[in-house]
Parts: sequence; C-alpha cells; structure tokens
Amino acid sequence: QVRLVESGGGLVQPGGSLKLSCAASGIVFSISTMGWYRQAPGKQRELVAALTSGGTTTYPDSVKGRFTISRDNAKNTVYLQMNSLKPEDTAVYYCNGNRASFPRYDYWGQGTQVTVSS
Repeated sequence: QVRLVESGGGLVQPGGSLKLSCAASGIVFSISTMGWYRQAPGKQRELVAALTSGGTTTYPDSVKGRFTISRDNAKNTVYLQMNSLKPEDTAVYYCNGNRASFPRYDYWGQGTQVTVSS
C-alpha cells in the first residue's frame, strides 16, 4: 500500500519560514520523481517544486529563490523548505510521487495546510 504523509504545515507570519516533510512508503523512493504542489481556494492545483531521482529540480518563478526541495533517500522523505513566505503562498500543499517510465505511477498525499498571515 502506497502512502505519502505530509507534515509541517501551519500558520506563519509574512516573511517567515516553514519546512514541510513528506514520508513515503510503498514506492521505490529512490527512482521516483518527488514533488510538491499547492492548491489555494478557488484555484487550480499548481506545481511548487519537483526533484527527479537524478537530482534535477524544477520551480515556478513564483517560488524560485524562496523555496528549496530536497530528499533523503535513506529516509524515503522529501522536504520543502519555504522562506520569505507571502500571503499568496497560503494553500493546501500536497506531496506527489511519480514515475513516467515503467513501472509508471502517480501518487498523492492528503495535503497539509499552510497559512501565511499576520
């Protein structure tokens, strides 16, 4: 059974920092592309950061320079360090684990709320 369990969300003031964690089980973590997405009320889910098994990272311009994705293959865990948080970063953040080549899969966590407000 595949499980992706996020933690670390919460309320933070503008300019503050949070670190999200996602513990994965049931997948071969080391060959998976791991990513973080977010969805704000009334908006579509969007990519926040992705990290391939080979170490390639992807960030949208909206978070580039503020967010950093990393992974610990020994712990089957992916992290998202978020600095200089803005109110527009408020959303539910979801962990994703996927593989585009055989064996293909695409799994999601249940999400964790991040609220940036004074």
